[in-house]
Amino acid sequence: MRRFIQLAILCGLAHDARGQSTPLTLPDCVRLALAAPSALTLARQDARIAGYGVRAARAGFLPQAQLGNAFTYNSPASGSANLPGTGSFVALNGVHEYQSALGASWEIDTSGRLRAALARARADQQIAGTNAALAARDLKRAVSGAYFRVLLARRLVKADRDVLAEAESFAERTRLLVEGGEAARADVVKAASQVSFSQQALRAAELEARIANAELASFWTADVEPELDLVDTLETQPPPEPAPAAPQPFMRRPEFDLYAAQRRGFEADYRRERSFLLPQLTFNFQYGLDSNRVTLRDRGQAAFFTFNIPLFDWFRTRSLAGQFQVRSQQADTQRDISTRFFSREYQTARSRVQLIYEQIPMTEAQVKTSEENLKLARVRYEGGEGPALDVVAAQSQLAQARTNYFQALANYASAKSDLEVAAGR
Repeated sequence: MRRFIQLAILCGLAHDARGQSTPLTLPDCVRLALAAPSALTLARQDARIAGYGVRAARAGFLPQAQLGNAFTYNSPASGSANLPGTGSFVALNGVHEYQSALGASWEIDTSGRLRAALARARADQQIAGTNAALAARDLKRAVSGAYFRVLLARRLVKADRDVLAEAESFAERTRLLVEGGEAARADVVKAASQVSFSQQALRAAELEARIANAELASFWTADVEPELDLVDTLETQPPPEPAPAAPQPFMRRPEFDLYAAQRRGFEADYRRERSFLLPQLTFNFQYGLDSNRVTLRDRGQAAFFTFNIPLFDWFRTRSLAGQFQVRSQQADTQRDISTRFFSREYQTARSRVQLIYEQIPMTEAQVKTSEENLKLARVRYEGGEGPALDVVAAQSQLAQARTNYFQALANYASAKSDLEVAAGR
């Protein structure tokens, strides 16, 4: 039933995405990606598998019951030395033996083996749960990157179209001036060359926009050709947040939970191997029939304890236990290494966010000054005071300024996403 509800939700979301009744926001895209089959789905299934492992380990503490039925035929013995009714094989109880007994065995965990197995199963469950959290985080990060990549590509397409329109307008203007004898043929060549470069840049931007659109749509559907209707939030990103009160916010990253779970798992493996050096007590109980004839009067019951004390193979067991002890130390070492790495990554992410945010006003000013420069260059050229090369250079400068501005906006959104990950949020 739960699977059916998830499938229904996914179908509904996919229908809305194809129909595009409303533009998709970033949370909408993340929700679609989380509902679709992905690496996150596999990680969640691993978590469910680990949950069954915990239940199986708990079952080891419960008594086990079984009903055994058997019939044995032992050929009668021959010779006068044998008693009548005895069988040829002396180890058997008679010519005919009927067995039907209900038995129960209960392993009393004196060595700690069952407790170690349960601890390992719980550690595996925590590891699987943490891996699912990491998969969800990585999926959200990938969707966010693809989302802003689409927005950037579409902005660049629009900017390149504007530049191409300006270049074509200037090329047409120079052609008219040449026909009127007011400009040189070289000006037409320069303007036509700029049109050609602008067309090539526009085609490359359109291709990038299609690829980015397909990449984003592939997170939840196989139909990646239609253009997604997205809410453009590229210029509405909030400013950087102030420094957190906690001195080390990166310590909240789920990787540290993973290292802790791995350490607990290796410690459980160590205790399990050590348990083979300790005595183990088992209680057995049987009730039923074990007789040379089928009659209820011969039924009975038996109860006995088995106490196994290991005597040999100590070196092998101690070596295996030592391996897991060193592996638990490796988990601590990996945690210490990651602490330094994550600290550097967090500080780098904060600095990158702040630096890129400060670059946005500068690139915006570049666009405004480049637009003004292009206007002045055209006025000077049409007034006979400036060469056509100034106009072509101003067009290229404007295209580059707009690219820098939109790239800064996209880099800022990507840097904020990286900071969220580095801060463990």
